Amino acid sequence: MNTAHEQIGLWLGVRSPATEAEVLRIVEGRLSPSVVKRLLTLGLERSEIHDTVIPARTLQHRRSRREKLTLEESDRVLRIVRILSSAESVYGNRARALAWLRKPHPRLEGRSALSLAKTDTGSRIVEELLIQIDEGMSV
Repeated sequence: MNTAHEQIGLWLGVRSPATEAEVLRIVEGRLSPSVVKRLLTLGLERSEIHDTVIPARTLQHRRSRREKLTLEESDRVLRIVRILSSAESVYGNRARALAWLRKPHPRLEGRSALSLAKTDTGSRIVEELLIQIDEGMSV
């Protein structure tokens, strides 16, 4: 099991997945709306969660009907967790990671890394940039 998988389990309050197939099962099983509270405890702001994962009204609707997040919303939660985990690994602590994720970046056309996490493609671009930073490439 790798560190990112351990963090997924710890941060989301689920059994830590040992493989990517188990990560997929977590997403396909759809997460509870209570996972939003866990994202808040990780340092994300409510507005960031509403912008990247689930709008506030939709979240309220899910909670009132005792529904799980959709497959897409659950996938976006995992995306945010992966990116935060990678940034924390690169920058050494959560505060620095969150600061980097929120700051507009020239390599991201002046957008923040967090704003790109709305899509799979955007997330991949952010993950690649974090790898380049970690490997000491000039950015």
